[in-house]
Amino acid sequence: MRRTPCGRRWLHASLAAALLAAGAPALLAQTESFDELVKRLQREKPAFAKRQQDLLAQRYDLSDRPAQGVTMSRGKPVQQGVRVRLPQGVTWQQLAALPPDEIKRRRLWPQGFLPLPHPHHEAGGMIFPQPLIDETKRQTARDLTRFDLDFDLPQHLLPEFPAPIFLTTRPDLGDVSKGQLVTLDNFQALFKDVLNPKQLEGLRLLVTPFPQQQFNATDDRRSLRPHLGVACFDCHANGHTNAATHTVGDIRPDALRHRIDTPSLRGVNVQRLFGSQRALKTVEDFTEFEQRAAYFDGDHSAAARKGVNVLERGSQVHFMGEFQALLDFPPAPKLDVTGRLDPAKATPAELRGEKVFNGKGQCSSCHMPPYYTDNLMHNLRTERFYEEGITFNGRKAMQDGPIKTFPLRGIKDSPPYLHDDRLMTLEDTVEFFNLVLGVKLSDQEKQDLVAFLRTL
Repeated sequence: MRRTPCGRRWLHASLAAALLAAGAPALLAQTESFDELVKRLQREKPAFAKRQQDLLAQRYDLSDRPAQGVTMSRGKPVQQGVRVRLPQGVTWQQLAALPPDEIKRRRLWPQGFLPLPHPHHEAGGMIFPQPLIDETKRQTARDLTRFDLDFDLPQHLLPEFPAPIFLTTRPDLGDVSKGQLVTLDNFQALFKDVLNPKQLEGLRLLVTPFPQQQFNATDDRRSLRPHLGVACFDCHANGHTNAATHTVGDIRPDALRHRIDTPSLRGVNVQRLFGSQRALKTVEDFTEFEQRAAYFDGDHSAAARKGVNVLERGSQVHFMGEFQALLDFPPAPKLDVTGRLDPAKATPAELRGEKVFNGKGQCSSCHMPPYYTDNLMHNLRTERFYEEGITFNGRKAMQDGPIKTFPLRGIKDSPPYLHDDRLMTLEDTVEFFNLVLGVKLSDQEKQDLVAFLRTL
């Protein structure tokens, strides 16, 4: 094994995967300089991008079809319609009439309801939508581009960017971001007259970049130049989400790791569980865990080498948590003080949808008003519907396990849905749970339920 001029040894990804699959020690490596690494991964990039786009096209209709007159909080159109493609020769109503074992035996489970792989599942790591990359670079000259891969989903299916910020302490101000992406460059000007000193310091830390697995100063990074790192608000842009994705750090091997959706931080003050599967008990636990472990794919040795940011629990973590607890849900003018529809403001379809939500649809068994969560974990056992072990684009379809109940307040602002982004629209989500819960909703009931969800 030869050495590069800099004396470092690098792991060739495809060779390492083959060795590990064969049970060989992970320490076996092929020498590769950083320049060679960049050139190889850039050569491989188009093939992996095409592989992912082919899978998305096979699973979904990704066309731009906005719903008439339905927008997110700042006016971005909400996409409508079921986007998951059905198996040939079967309708949604026919599928819903079959028991899980029959769907499994006949292999009728829609591919779009299987776990969604990361844009390059074998490589994994943080990857950001282009608008966030462009605006961050414009404001701060920090480039979040990866030389080995790009984000995979089209912009019209993602949350609006930048998202508005609503504060529990100052609802009178409306969107305190004033339509800007909050970064280290502008947070002081936007918030100095709104927050107290602790909250302002917490926000500063949330927009400060720190080393992360793919963005750091080591030569095994995935940025062309040595990098300061990423900030909490690079994924949770403006305290919401921009649909940036990653792979979970607490599952091995890589084929079983979940793609993870970036959840909104809106309403964390009413939540009691954090992380889609980890069941962290406070927002402070979540904040510290992300910096110490999730930033580095759960590898503490990599964290030490790349420059982990060890936050001080009594002040820094506390200040960050205090600001996050101020992030409010967007206004929902059709809801009353109990979180239910005001009959004087709602349409007949929305009122019918609320009855489905609380009755036949069984949605309220987990998503209870006023915030539409039960602060628990639930195992949907989707593996009832398909043969486990199917592999696609480096991801093996296995059981999801217990998943946190996310609040549904402001849900139309947060596509795509489920913990790994596999559901593109609210209509997809309704069809998914109609099968998982076996409630056999009619077409009209599904439409009414979507109408209700848009009011939350």
